[in-house]
Amino acid sequence: MTDADLPSREPRGIQSIEVGGQLLLALAHHGRPMALKDLAREAGMTPAKAHPYLVSFIKLGLVEQDGGAGRAGLYGLGPLALQLGLISLQQYDPVRLATPVIEELALQLGHTVAIAVWGTRGPTIVRVAEGPTPVHVSMRHGTVMSLAGTASGRLFAAWRAAEATALGEPLPGAATCAEVRERGLAVSRDGVVPGISAAAAPVFDAAGRLVVALTAIGASAAFSTDDTGPVLPTLREAAQQLSRRLGHAPA
Repeated sequence: MTDADLPSREPRGIQSIEVGGQLLLALAHHGRPMALKDLAREAGMTPAKAHPYLVSFIKLGLVEQDGGAGRAGLYGLGPLALQLGLISLQQYDPVRLATPVIEELALQLGHTVAIAVWGTRGPTIVRVAEGPTPVHVSMRHGTVMSLAGTASGRLFAAWRAAEATALGEPLPGAATCAEVRERGLAVSRDGVVPGISAAAAPVFDAAGRLVVALTAIGASAAFSTDDTGPVLPTLREAAQQLSRRLGHAPA
Protein backbone atom coordinates (compact mmCIF):
# COMPACT_ATOMS: atom_id res chain seq x y z
CA MET A 1 0.00 0.00 0.00
CA THR A 2 1.33 3.42 -0.95
CA ASP A 3 0.57 6.84 0.55
CA ALA A 4 -1.80 7.45 -2.32
CA ASP A 5 -3.89 4.46 -1.22
CA LEU A 6 -4.39 5.81 2.29
CA PRO A 7 -7.61 7.69 3.00
CA SER A 8 -7.11 11.43 3.27
CA ARG A 9 -7.49 12.78 6.78
CA GLU A 10 -7.99 16.28 8.04
CA PRO A 11 -4.95 17.44 10.05
CA ARG A 12 -5.53 16.95 13.76
CA GLY A 13 -5.73 20.08 15.89
CA ILE A 14 -5.98 20.90 19.57
CA GLN A 15 -9.64 21.03 20.48
CA SER A 16 -9.25 23.28 23.52
CA ILE A 17 -7.56 25.95 21.39
CA GLU A 18 -10.34 25.76 18.82
CA VAL A 19 -12.96 26.05 21.56
CA GLY A 20 -11.26 29.02 23.20
CA GLY A 21 -10.73 30.60 19.81
CA GLN A 22 -14.49 31.05 19.51
CA LEU A 23 -14.22 33.76 22.17
CA LEU A 24 -11.65 35.64 20.09
CA LEU A 25 -13.81 35.24 16.98
CA ALA A 26 -16.80 36.65 18.85
CA LEU A 27 -14.82 39.70 20.00
CA ALA A 28 -13.49 40.28 16.49
CA HIS A 29 -16.95 39.90 14.98
CA HIS A 30 -18.63 42.38 17.33
CA GLY A 31 -15.76 44.84 17.32
CA ARG A 32 -16.41 46.12 20.86
CA PRO A 33 -15.86 45.06 24.49
CA MET A 34 -18.43 42.59 25.77
CA ALA A 35 -19.68 41.38 29.15
CA LEU A 36 -18.75 37.84 30.12
CA LYS A 37 -22.27 36.46 29.79
CA ASP A 38 -22.75 38.01 26.34
CA LEU A 39 -19.34 36.91 25.11
CA ALA A 40 -19.85 33.37 26.37
CA ARG A 41 -23.26 33.18 24.71
CA GLU A 42 -21.85 34.31 21.36
CA ALA A 43 -19.11 31.68 21.65
CA GLY A 44 -21.62 28.94 22.46
CA MET A 45 -20.48 28.21 26.01
CA THR A 46 -21.34 28.98 29.61
CA PRO A 47 -19.70 31.89 31.47
CA ALA A 48 -18.04 29.41 33.84
CA LYS A 49 -16.44 27.63 30.91
CA ALA A 50 -15.46 30.85 29.13
CA HIS A 51 -13.77 32.51 32.13
CA PRO A 52 -10.62 30.30 32.36
CA TYR A 53 -9.98 30.79 28.64
CA LEU A 54 -10.26 34.54 29.08
CA VAL A 55 -7.85 34.50 32.03
CA SER A 56 -5.24 32.74 29.85
CA PHE A 57 -5.87 35.08 26.91
CA ILE A 58 -5.40 38.09 29.23
CA LYS A 59 -2.04 36.71 30.39
CA LEU A 60 -0.96 36.40 26.74
CA GLY A 61 -2.22 39.87 25.83
CA LEU A 62 -4.82 38.59 23.38
CA VAL A 63 -7.65 39.89 25.57
CA GLU A 64 -7.88 42.70 28.09
CA GLN A 65 -10.50 43.45 30.72
CA ASP A 66 -11.74 46.99 31.11
CA GLY A 67 -11.80 47.86 34.78
CA GLY A 68 -12.86 51.47 34.32
CA ALA A 69 -15.67 52.98 36.35
CA GLY A 70 -19.01 51.64 35.23
CA ARG A 71 -17.45 49.27 32.74
CA ALA A 72 -15.86 46.60 34.94
CA GLY A 73 -16.19 43.11 33.58
CA LEU A 74 -16.10 43.99 29.88
CA TYR A 75 -13.65 42.02 27.76
CA GLY A 76 -12.04 43.31 24.58
CA LEU A 77 -9.15 42.40 22.28
CA GLY A 78 -5.77 43.05 23.89
CA PRO A 79 -2.48 44.62 22.71
CA LEU A 80 -1.06 41.39 21.31
CA ALA A 81 -4.18 40.93 19.16
CA LEU A 82 -3.64 44.46 17.83
CA GLN A 83 0.03 43.79 17.07
CA LEU A 84 -0.81 40.55 15.27
CA GLY A 85 -3.44 42.34 13.23
CA LEU A 86 -1.06 45.11 12.19
CA ILE A 87 1.68 42.64 11.26
CA SER A 88 -0.83 40.63 9.24
CA LEU A 89 -1.94 43.72 7.33
CA GLN A 90 1.68 44.68 6.59
CA GLN A 91 2.25 41.25 5.07
CA TYR A 92 -0.74 41.55 2.76
CA ASP A 93 0.18 43.18 -0.53
CA PRO A 94 -3.13 43.90 -2.34
CA VAL A 95 -1.72 43.23 -5.81
CA ARG A 96 -0.08 39.97 -4.71
CA LEU A 97 -3.33 38.81 -3.12
CA ALA A 98 -5.41 39.82 -6.13
CA THR A 99 -3.21 38.18 -8.78
CA PRO A 100 -4.43 34.57 -8.32
CA VAL A 101 -7.97 35.92 -7.93
CA ILE A 102 -8.04 37.50 -11.40
CA GLU A 103 -6.66 34.28 -12.89
CA GLU A 104 -9.55 32.34 -11.37
CA LEU A 105 -12.04 35.00 -12.45
CA ALA A 106 -10.78 34.93 -16.03
CA LEU A 107 -11.34 31.18 -16.18
CA GLN A 108 -14.72 31.42 -14.48
CA LEU A 109 -16.11 34.34 -16.46
CA GLY A 110 -14.43 33.65 -19.80
CA HIS A 111 -13.30 37.30 -20.07
CA THR A 112 -10.05 39.16 -19.62
CA VAL A 113 -9.67 40.33 -16.02
CA ALA A 114 -7.12 42.88 -14.83
CA ILE A 115 -5.89 44.62 -11.70
CA ALA A 116 -5.77 48.41 -11.72
CA VAL A 117 -4.15 50.58 -9.04
CA TRP A 118 -3.88 54.33 -8.58
CA GLY A 119 -0.67 55.58 -10.18
CA THR A 120 0.88 58.99 -10.69
CA ARG A 121 -1.15 59.46 -13.89
CA GLY A 122 -4.35 57.82 -12.68
CA PRO A 123 -5.80 54.26 -12.75
CA THR A 124 -3.08 52.00 -14.12
CA ILE A 125 -3.24 48.34 -15.21
CA VAL A 126 -0.58 46.28 -13.39
CA ARG A 127 -1.75 42.67 -13.92
CA VAL A 128 -3.75 40.96 -16.68
CA ALA A 129 -5.27 37.47 -16.92
CA GLU A 130 -6.85 36.30 -20.16
CA GLY A 131 -9.91 34.07 -20.29
CA PRO A 132 -10.06 30.71 -22.09
CA THR A 133 -11.91 32.08 -25.10
CA PRO A 134 -10.60 32.41 -28.66
CA VAL A 135 -11.43 36.14 -28.64
CA HIS A 136 -9.34 38.22 -26.26
CA VAL A 137 -9.59 41.92 -25.48
CA SER A 138 -6.01 43.07 -25.09
CA MET A 139 -4.96 45.18 -22.11
CA ARG A 140 -1.31 46.03 -21.54
CA HIS A 141 0.52 46.39 -18.27
CA GLY A 142 1.06 50.08 -17.58
CA THR A 143 -2.01 51.25 -19.51
CA VAL A 144 -3.55 54.33 -17.87
CA MET A 145 -7.33 54.22 -17.95
CA SER A 146 -9.55 57.19 -18.76
CA LEU A 147 -11.31 58.55 -15.68
CA ALA A 148 -14.55 59.38 -17.46
CA GLY A 149 -14.72 56.72 -20.16
CA THR A 150 -13.69 53.47 -18.48
CA ALA A 151 -15.09 51.36 -15.67
CA SER A 152 -11.78 51.45 -13.77
CA GLY A 153 -11.54 55.21 -14.14
CA ARG A 154 -15.09 55.80 -12.93
CA LEU A 155 -14.45 53.56 -9.94
CA PHE A 156 -11.40 55.53 -8.80
CA ALA A 157 -13.09 58.85 -9.56
CA ALA A 158 -15.99 57.84 -7.32
CA TRP A 159 -13.89 56.78 -4.32
CA ARG A 160 -10.73 58.88 -4.73
CA ALA A 161 -12.31 62.08 -5.94
CA ALA A 162 -9.69 64.52 -4.62
CA GLU A 163 -6.80 62.71 -6.31
CA ALA A 164 -8.79 62.28 -9.52
CA THR A 165 -9.66 65.99 -9.60
CA ALA A 166 -6.00 66.93 -9.09
CA LEU A 167 -5.07 65.26 -12.39
CA GLY A 168 -6.94 67.96 -14.27
CA GLU A 169 -8.56 65.49 -16.65
CA PRO A 170 -12.26 65.11 -17.56
CA LEU A 171 -14.19 63.40 -14.78
CA PRO A 172 -17.44 61.44 -14.76
CA GLY A 173 -20.41 63.47 -13.56
CA ALA A 174 -21.48 63.62 -9.93
CA ALA A 175 -24.54 61.49 -10.70
CA THR A 176 -22.35 58.80 -12.26
CA CYS A 177 -20.01 58.74 -9.24
CA ALA A 178 -22.96 58.53 -6.86
CA GLU A 179 -24.39 55.61 -8.84
CA VAL A 180 -21.02 53.82 -8.73
CA ARG A 181 -20.82 54.16 -4.95
CA GLU A 182 -24.43 53.05 -4.49
CA ARG A 183 -24.11 50.11 -6.86
CA GLY A 184 -20.75 49.03 -5.45
CA LEU A 185 -19.02 48.85 -8.84
CA ALA A 186 -18.64 50.68 -12.14
CA VAL A 187 -19.56 49.62 -15.66
CA SER A 188 -18.81 50.87 -19.15
CA ARG A 189 -20.67 49.66 -22.22
CA ASP A 190 -19.37 50.54 -25.69
CA GLY A 191 -17.36 53.34 -24.10
CA VAL A 192 -13.83 54.22 -25.24
CA VAL A 193 -13.80 51.37 -27.77
CA PRO A 194 -17.10 50.56 -29.56
CA GLY A 195 -18.16 46.96 -29.07
CA ILE A 196 -16.18 46.59 -25.83
CA SER A 197 -17.67 46.60 -22.34
CA ALA A 198 -16.15 46.43 -18.86
CA ALA A 199 -16.98 46.26 -15.17
CA ALA A 200 -14.78 47.19 -12.21
CA ALA A 201 -15.24 46.29 -8.54
CA PRO A 202 -13.45 48.03 -5.64
CA VAL A 203 -11.06 46.43 -3.16
CA PHE A 204 -10.64 48.43 0.06
CA ASP A 205 -7.97 48.25 2.76
CA ALA A 206 -8.46 48.37 6.53
CA ALA A 207 -8.73 52.17 6.43
CA GLY A 208 -11.55 52.02 3.87
CA ARG A 209 -9.30 53.29 1.07
CA LEU A 210 -9.75 52.00 -2.47
CA VAL A 211 -6.46 50.26 -3.27
CA VAL A 212 -7.26 47.93 -6.16
CA ALA A 213 -9.86 47.64 -8.89
CA LEU A 214 -10.77 44.22 -10.28
CA THR A 215 -11.70 44.92 -13.89
CA ALA A 216 -13.32 42.48 -16.31
CA ILE A 217 -13.48 43.39 -19.99
CA GLY A 218 -14.91 41.70 -23.04
CA ALA A 219 -16.84 41.98 -26.29
CA SER A 220 -20.18 43.69 -25.60
CA ALA A 221 -22.14 40.97 -27.38
CA ALA A 222 -21.03 38.42 -24.77
CA PHE A 223 -20.48 40.69 -21.77
CA SER A 224 -23.35 41.23 -19.32
CA THR A 225 -23.42 44.54 -17.45
CA ASP A 226 -26.64 43.59 -15.67
CA ASP A 227 -26.67 42.85 -11.94
CA THR A 228 -28.51 39.58 -12.63
CA GLY A 229 -25.90 38.38 -15.13
CA PRO A 230 -22.84 36.26 -14.30
CA VAL A 231 -20.17 38.96 -14.40
CA LEU A 232 -21.15 41.65 -11.89
CA PRO A 233 -22.14 39.49 -8.89
CA THR A 234 -19.03 37.31 -9.29
CA LEU A 235 -16.72 40.31 -9.63
CA ARG A 236 -18.33 42.08 -6.66
CA GLU A 237 -18.07 39.03 -4.40
CA ALA A 238 -14.39 38.49 -5.29
CA ALA A 239 -13.61 42.13 -4.49
CA GLN A 240 -15.46 41.93 -1.17
CA GLN A 241 -13.55 38.81 -0.17
CA LEU A 242 -10.24 40.51 -0.95
CA SER A 243 -11.33 43.56 1.05
CA ARG A 244 -12.06 41.38 4.05
CA ARG A 245 -8.62 39.78 3.78
CA LEU A 246 -7.12 43.28 3.85
CA GLY A 247 -8.97 44.05 7.08
CA HIS A 248 -11.83 46.10 5.63
CA ALA A 249 -15.01 46.05 7.68
CA PRO A 250 -17.91 47.74 5.85
CA ALA A 251 -20.07 50.06 7.91
